Amino acid sequence: MNVETWIAFITTVSIFCIIPGPTVILAMSQAMVHGKKSVLPLVAGVLAGDLTAMSLSLLGLGAILAASSTLFLVLKWFGVGYLIYLGIKTFFAEVELTSSNKSTSNSSAFSLFRGAFLVTALNPKDIVFFVAFLPQFIEPAEAFLPQILILVVSFLSIVALNITFYTLFAGKLREQVQSYNARKWFNRFSGTALFGAGAITASIKNG
Repeated sequence: MNVETWIAFITTVSIFCIIPGPTVILAMSQAMVHGKKSVLPLVAGVLAGDLTAMSLSLLGLGAILAASSTLFLVLKWFGVGYLIYLGIKTFFAEVELTSSNKSTSNSSAFSLFRGAFLVTALNPKDIVFFVAFLPQFIEPAEAFLPQILILVVSFLSIVALNITFYTLFAGKLREQVQSYNARKWFNRFSGTALFGAGAITASIKNG
């Protein structure tokens, strides 16, 4: 893989990541509820989800999803349902006014990781996208494995920076506000945003 191809890949992925989708909305919404302490499990969940989606694409599931509208719909509506569930949970979450320096409990961290992972990994559009997107930057005359490793690591690095920025911003905003009523509205806004992410996912069509 030459440098020009890699730069084109980096540029395309950067533009793709800047545009907020369901995963970014989820991460920001959760960070607005739980603060900066949620950044690490959310970023880890998104990265694990993207790595899983790319792996499934490379294993051929993306091609199957592109050809099977039924399987595509099953995964899509699972994602929609999960986002709505998280939206309801966030909308009615209890307001926390404890110190932001308190570490996230293991159960809370795992819950944040699990939510980010499931929403990212089971987005059928992402799985199909990787099938159509990654091969465009593979040089057929060169060894496949080194190229795909470079693309995957580059993609995940950009995603990590992007999600970290969004979650840190949302978490910082939340932790600057100490009012009970303001944090209550943060929860309401975050829950509504997750409903919107569910609506975006529901609007996705196969092909």
